[in-house]
Amino acid sequence: MAMFVLPPPPRYPPTGFSLASPYAMGGAPMPPMETSNTIAHPTGPEHAFHTGEGQYTLREEIHLATPPPHPSETPITSPNPLAIQPAPPSAGTRISTIIIKTVPGTNRTSQIYRNTVLAQNGEAEAEHASEPRTSESTEEDSTDGGSKSGTDTAGASTVATSTTHLMNDKFGGENAVLTHAPTKDNKKRKPKNNIQKSNSSFVSRVIMHEALTKKLQESGASEDLFVFANINRAYHWLNLSAKQNKQESLSKVLFTKSHPICHDVNQLTKSATHIDIIMGFSTGDIVWYEPMSSKYSRLNKNGAINNSAVLDIRWIPGSDNLFLAAHGDGSLVVYDKEKEDAPFVPEEFAEEGETDRKPASGFFAAKSVNSKIQKFNPVAYWNVAKQAINAFAFSPDHKHLAVVSEDGRLCIINILKEQLLDVFNSYYGGLLCVCWSPDGRYILTGGQDDLISIWSFVDRRIVARCSGHHSWVADLAFDPWSCDARTYRFGSVGEDGRLLLWDFSVGMLSRPKAVAAKQPRGSVSSGTANGTSRTRPDGQPAGRLRSESVATKVDDDGVVYHPVEPRARTSNLLAIMSKVVDVDPLCQLEFRDDCIITTCREGHIKTWDRPKSTTLSVVPEANSAQ
Repeated sequence: MAMFVLPPPPRYPPTGFSLASPYAMGGAPMPPMETSNTIAHPTGPEHAFHTGEGQYTLREEIHLATPPPHPSETPITSPNPLAIQPAPPSAGTRISTIIIKTVPGTNRTSQIYRNTVLAQNGEAEAEHASEPRTSESTEEDSTDGGSKSGTDTAGASTVATSTTHLMNDKFGGENAVLTHAPTKDNKKRKPKNNIQKSNSSFVSRVIMHEALTKKLQESGASEDLFVFANINRAYHWLNLSAKQNKQESLSKVLFTKSHPICHDVNQLTKSATHIDIIMGFSTGDIVWYEPMSSKYSRLNKNGAINNSAVLDIRWIPGSDNLFLAAHGDGSLVVYDKEKEDAPFVPEEFAEEGETDRKPASGFFAAKSVNSKIQKFNPVAYWNVAKQAINAFAFSPDHKHLAVVSEDGRLCIINILKEQLLDVFNSYYGGLLCVCWSPDGRYILTGGQDDLISIWSFVDRRIVARCSGHHSWVADLAFDPWSCDARTYRFGSVGEDGRLLLWDFSVGMLSRPKAVAAKQPRGSVSSGTANGTSRTRPDGQPAGRLRSESVATKVDDDGVVYHPVEPRARTSNLLAIMSKVVDVDPLCQLEFRDDCIITTCREGHIKTWDRPKSTTLSVVPEANSAQ
């Protein structure tokens, strides 16, 4: 008996576009793109890896549908990586996760159903710059006692400590102008425009799941793990806690010619009926999106404040309306989701007689968060680097910011005082990713030198370099469920398709021979360099400063410049596990309490289950050789 095989999903033909499209004019062949997400459950030894605590196994692999380029989008004519003409900014596949705890008696689908009906029967809604950006929620918001995502969870003690710091020191807390009046009945504000009814040229198409209400009601879990992911010009909303068909998008938004590069979910304002999302685009636009009500607002429209691409974006911890965006021109801009935009004119904060002096570090607050002129965006505007800022990360106490840029610099900024403290440099090439340890003592960076650098925030020095990747390091993160007071576990992914896991503690690092030969046993590096004290400009303890062959420099503004430490004088850390987990370049890594999630440039989201037991296992030779 012949076996019937289902045909593959339909593909977009290149002839389906307008004759005015560059693809139709013969500019470039249109690659076929899948129109629906797929899910697979591969098995076998090649889909698992071993560590000391046991075996990690691939649970599932979701492949996001990649939309074809918009007909008006100019194709890339030369894929040559050595071409002079740069390609448009793209980030592959980035995800934001959030856990929503289901509260008994909460009907979070009624508003989704009502907005879906209005979008089908109502007229198109245009964006009006003169209209208010917000509207009050018509649904009562329920409290959410669920846990946060793996990137925000480092144990109950860390959360309690962070809350205490937020009460004492809050970004912009000294400026009374930034205080928002409470809404009626404490309802959450939502964006003004309905994305399903909008006729804006920025939004191409919105695809809602035909059974969205049913899928949300029948998730079958007390906690829903929502994942928001971008791939090219599409933005997906998935529920990985669904019992069946978890690969189906709850909603998918297609944009016209702008690609979402980065996004973030506000963990402070989340509830069973409300989710605040911000997205940064390759054109510099920023979208505030609320998926439950299908509402959105567009900020920095057409580059009104900054016309360079948004390469990283984060909600400011402890704030329900302020967020920070890193632009491709090397600036950091603080926006308020509810304020309108206005053409930005830098303000002068220098003292009289110093208006022409520019800081040697390049850091300058073109607008301070303490400015009394806060009617329009931006709230604050900082010039940080001469080249693109690729990533930034807030410290666990929310007082400091670690920023990495294309020029290979790691900058440590006190965001409460808007002051640059330290500048470190990569071994060579640009830095692409950065993160803090759960206790705030260490900072990790990775980039184009194929290395991971461990920096001590307290001692203000490099601790070790980690070699193991065969290409650029794309992302790294600490595993808060495997960190304690003595040992740290972190992971990294790179464009070589490898996932590496590392264990790190100060005591296990070998002492470089070059340092041991020059420095007597028991000696300690001098606490001063060039007359500087052991105290940071912001009053924090400075730790030890190097006083060896290469001197540390301090400028007139108190910024400390740390030269590149030779590899012979730096400890080298080796990975405890190295595994090629994808044939495509990897983009992101996230640790969760039950799994590890990785993404790649071609839209694959892989979930790896943690070991079910803590029994030590022997690493197979075949796995360790990869």
